[in-house]
Amino acid sequence: VQLQASGGGLEQAGGSLRLSCVASGLTFRSYTMAWFRQAPGKEREFVAAIKWGDITTYYSDSVKGRFTISRDNAKNTVYLQMNSLKPEDTAVYYCAVRISTGVTIRTRVSEYNYWGQGTQVTVSS
Repeated sequence: VQLQASGGGLEQAGGSLRLSCVASGLTFRSYTMAWFRQAPGKEREFVAAIKWGDITTYYSDSVKGRFTISRDNAKNTVYLQMNSLKPEDTAVYYCAVRISTGVTIRTRVSEYNYWGQGTQVTVSS
């Protein structure tokens, strides 16, 4: 499984960015795709996730109402639309895949099996 993230960049506070993550080699029927982020000096944290089967979504409290995760089945791509950006959103954003048949969306780094290379998002004040 390979994940290729893109779409990061420099944006002003209040602006928007859309991240994309293209997945290849996914042959599993049940999995979750997620976005995490890691700011300098901080641990990697969960941002949002979407289940491929029933499109259930889940967000961290810090981004709920501002970010939207979605997917395009035909393109094997997951997106993260980020609106009303804040300087504290500055981080390297990673997409990840968890192979699972479970109902609950997991939010721990250790619970995800595959990771993309990350894309930098910088929000200026």
